Amino acid sequence: MRFLLRAALLFLPLSACNSDQVEHLSNTKELAVEAENWQVKRIMPKDLLRATGWAGDSLTRTAERELRQVLAAKLQEGGVAAALPFCRPAALPATDSLANVLQASLGWMSPRPRNPAHRAALTPADLNAADTTTRRVARPATEQFTYQRPVVLNDALCLRCHGKVGQDIATADYALIQQQYPQDQATGYQLGQSMGVWRASFKRSGVAELYTMKTRKVMKKRKPLF
Repeated sequence: MRFLLRAALLFLPLSACNSDQVEHLSNTKELAVEAENWQVKRIMPKDLLRATGWAGDSLTRTAERELRQVLAAKLQEGGVAAALPFCRPAALPATDSLANVLQASLGWMSPRPRNPAHRAALTPADLNAADTTTRRVARPATEQFTYQRPVVLNDALCLRCHGKVGQDIATADYALIQQQYPQDQATGYQLGQSMGVWRASFKRSGVAELYTMKTRKVMKKRKPLF
């Protein structure tokens, strides 16, 4: 009897580990990806320059899109007089919000600016309207990155303030422009012509955070079995 009891006690642990009773984790792949995402990874200088290109593209495209939308609405609402105060893309809400997230400052420079504060000596290569995808990224300081690409007049609405006076720009409208910008030089442009360049400056921490987010692995949704 004692022998049978001892045998029964020895058998209990084995039966408790029956494979049918083990609870398997169904999301082990997701857990592995998440664990890898949280590992501290070294970001190389070339990675930061690459991320600067991403950040600059995102910021300037947001600025261009928002500017078109706002100016179209304002021109329809009250003409050049209503639109003129809003031709400052860096100050528009969506653009300003994204700049804060990216820890960036955005500017628009031109050899023929409307505001003299935006004047810059630019080379033909800087103003190459045929290649707006060419970006110039640099790291002038340890904690600073810069981005530049051409600004091209590609919307006919912009001609109402930057086209030819008396043809695209009404004389009365240009009088309003000159009241605010007596030294204006930003007229006489045609569609497809480069007006200047976007210039953005980014802090290292903002660029590094963007690189981390862009390179983080994302699990694909599994298709249902049935």
